[in-house]
Amino acid sequence: MFHWDDDPDLNITPLVDVMLVLMAILMITAPTINYEEQITLPQGTRSRAATRHPTLTIRMDKHRKVYLGKETFTLRNFPDSFMLKAKHFDMKSDVFIRADKDLDYGSVMKLLASVKAVGFAHASLITE
Repeated sequence: MFHWDDDPDLNITPLVDVMLVLMAILMITAPTINYEEQITLPQGTRSRAATRHPTLTIRMDKHRKVYLGKETFTLRNFPDSFMLKAKHFDMKSDVFIRADKDLDYGSVMKLLASVKAVGFAHASLITE
C-alpha cells in the first residue's frame, strides 16, 4: 500500500536507453544525408590557359666558361655574342643561370647583368 510519507523513486534508465539508441541511429545516418540546393550560377568569362614561355638555361663553370645550349663562350666575349644570339629567343622567356659555387660573386653578377642588358626580364639564379 502507498503512504504519502514515502519518497517516490524515479527510474530514468529506460529513458537513457531510448535516447542512446536514438543518438546512435542519428550518428550513423547523418553522414549519408546529402542536401542539394537548386541554384543558378551567374555566367562568368571564359578563362584561357596561361601560356608557358620557353626557358633558356645558361651555365658557367669554375673556369669562367659560359655554355648556352651546345655553344661555349668565355665570360669576356659572352655579352656581345649573347646580344647577337638573343634575336632568336623570345624576350618573355625565363632565363635560368647555373653557376659553379667556386666562382666569385662578381663573375656571376657580370653574367646576370649581360642577360638583363639584352632585355630579358625574368632571370633566375639556380641553386641546389
